Amino acid sequence: MSFKDEVFEHGPCPDNPGWHRWDLKDETLFNGAVMGKLITRVDEDGKARLRMFPERRHTNLQGVIHGAITLSLIDISLFVTMHRIGTGNAGPSVTLELSTQFVGGGDPERPLDAVTEIVRETGKLVFVRGMVVQDEDVVASFSGIVRKMQPRAQA
Repeated sequence: MSFKDEVFEHGPCPDNPGWHRWDLKDETLFNGAVMGKLITRVDEDGKARLRMFPERRHTNLQGVIHGAITLSLIDISLFVTMHRIGTGNAGPSVTLELSTQFVGGGDPERPLDAVTEIVRETGKLVFVRGMVVQDEDVVASFSGIVRKMQPRAQA
């Protein structure tokens, strides 16, 4: 069993045909405890898409999606991208760099999507860029670099 199979539920999402689940098996960890339900698919143009379903707990005092939630979605999307359209292994890895430009407020009444593509993948690094969108509305643009880690040797 691979690392991703041990820690993730990533099979088809029965409630959303064409989408796959992106859930940690341990729901007390960050993704499940903070972000809630996450689903993913590969679009016709070959880009990966990660979707979350905002709730009131994801909003700030202005009633829009909190920037920390948008950043979290972006960070998780880097690993979804590796899994869905890269070499297939999203872990163990770490984010080395994340550059984000917020360009609009997220509406908590609509799903929030991170749409990504790989700029380049090497043996140890993956360079990703993307946009956070709600339908045609852009919430943020971003780029990130992920370092692929080797599993630690067991003592």
